[in-house]
Amino acid sequence: MNVLIVDDEGNIRRSLRALLEAEGFRVRDAATAEEGLLLAEAQPPDAVLLDLALPGMNGLQALPRFQDVDPGITVVMMSGHASLGDAVEATRLGAFHFIEKPLSPEAVLLTLRGAAEVARARDLSRALREELGPEAELVGDSAGIQAVREAIRKIAPTDARVLITGESGTGKELVATAIHGTSARASGPFIRVNSAAIPRDLVESEMFGHEKGAFTGATERRRGRFELADGGTLFLDEVGDLGPEAQAKLLRVLEEGRLQRVGGTETIEVDVRVVAATHRDLRSEVREGRFREDLFFRLNVVPIRVPPLRERIDDLNALIDHALERLVRKHGLQPPTFSHEAREVLRRHSWPGNVRELLNIVERLTILSAGSIVDPAEVVDVLSLDRRREDPHTFRADDDRTLRDRIEAYERSLLEGALDHAGGNVAEAARLLRTDRPNLYRRMKRLGLRHGDPERTEER
Repeated sequence: MNVLIVDDEGNIRRSLRALLEAEGFRVRDAATAEEGLLLAEAQPPDAVLLDLALPGMNGLQALPRFQDVDPGITVVMMSGHASLGDAVEATRLGAFHFIEKPLSPEAVLLTLRGAAEVARARDLSRALREELGPEAELVGDSAGIQAVREAIRKIAPTDARVLITGESGTGKELVATAIHGTSARASGPFIRVNSAAIPRDLVESEMFGHEKGAFTGATERRRGRFELADGGTLFLDEVGDLGPEAQAKLLRVLEEGRLQRVGGTETIEVDVRVVAATHRDLRSEVREGRFREDLFFRLNVVPIRVPPLRERIDDLNALIDHALERLVRKHGLQPPTFSHEAREVLRRHSWPGNVRELLNIVERLTILSAGSIVDPAEVVDVLSLDRRREDPHTFRADDDRTLRDRIEAYERSLLEGALDHAGGNVAEAARLLRTDRPNLYRRMKRLGLRHGDPERTEER
């Protein structure tokens, strides 16, 4: 982190420089606001420690000038003679914090580390928006995707909690990003937590923060994702993978709007809109005792279901064209033309990986295609290779899915194969699988399979 110290007292500049450099900060210093602004214009710092009483331009006059240089600069005001009015005015002008002299090394370091975490959250939010950019569109005009757009339009202006459901790869994060980006919180942070990717023993620390010494390895205080999302949106991806303790703490924060860091006693108020997502059927998880019913109702204020690609197959051509435009922007590639026959082969694919799988397939075909036109044989080759790689019987060390997810994938493949073989006749599929229809219906519902119709008779 680059820090600029602006103070007319040489002893303070020297002592602050020694303290910060010993902690790994990169430091420059100036004796006047004018000199500090010249240094900032030459190389904008991440943070400025700015004295209030300076010769010439004072700190309050200089504060907006530093922000004009770069709105991302964090300004921390310092003073030994400040009034309450000065502190209020500094905050109104955008100061991150106000530290009183004589300076405490602990206060200075804690403030700068807090500023660094806020800046990191802001950068992550900005990077996400830039990465998604024009791609953060829900492509297509099918009834299912239009319903999602309409739900976003109605929900975004409110602060209501949203539960986004859908299979992996359907675009749940795009929906969450669209809700945030069209809400009154759009200028605030958008913080994502992938609940499935965080080790169970670190979930609470990641979400709620921790105090120094709270556990082995907690060498300093850390703010959690809830604090970093203050004033913005917290996206809890794969919320169904949270363990019981994390669920209980999450419920308490949602009910009270307050939290405590791990190992701490201080109560911290947060203003956060929570948008959650899961590929699991949380109602089934509640019935089976793996997810708290009260938490489910807290999260499921407004549900949005993102349909799988097989239910919006009419969007396939638009998605292919969108993927090709994306490749031009991303790699500068000259995309080939996908023939009508090639598109028909893609249309008949079952798309277990949904839109994410389609984007990968289109990119692979664009890179590997032998000519300017992708023919159906090339598509068949790529899809056949993917089927062999995704055989649920095959163990792969690089597969980061949990055991439960792998078992679900295997079960899904068995049920889909039986249903396809039976032509969608659920009674016949149940006979092939040596089970009864009610059990098969329950499993189909849990896995989100929609082959067949419960009202059908046993014979077609």
